[in-house]
Amino acid sequence: MNENQISLVQDSFAKVVPIKDAAAEIFYNRLFEVAPQVRPMFKDDVTEQGTKLMATLSVVVNGLRDLDKIVPVAEKLAVNHIDYGVKAEHYDTVGASLLYTLKAGLGDDFTDEVEEAWTAAYTTLAGVMVNAAYKPAAE
Repeated sequence: MNENQISLVQDSFAKVVPIKDAAAEIFYNRLFEVAPQVRPMFKDDVTEQGTKLMATLSVVVNGLRDLDKIVPVAEKLAVNHIDYGVKAEHYDTVGASLLYTLKAGLGDDFTDEVEEAWTAAYTTLAGVMVNAAYKPAAE
């Protein structure tokens, strides 16, 4: 990720924060629509999970300039998610649901450039998480 991409992610996320509860709802509705098989991994009421999601996104987004600090946290989170039944292929679905949510929440502010920046950020972190959680098992 370059400096401009980091700024785009951080600036656009700042616009999501005021609608974070609605954004979390959009995210989970979309996730369960496109991947109904993951629904049993969650409680019936995902409100608390939505709060956790937005808090985690905030930490990651704010830490993009200091990946050395957030990578170990992301790796630990990924390993912990194995116990919930998360599989490597779920990361692509989550990423697509995140982009869908950002597009819905940001509207015209979700430009091609913003989408590319978020894709770069998500791909970077998802790659780290998948490697931490699944690469050792494959070796």
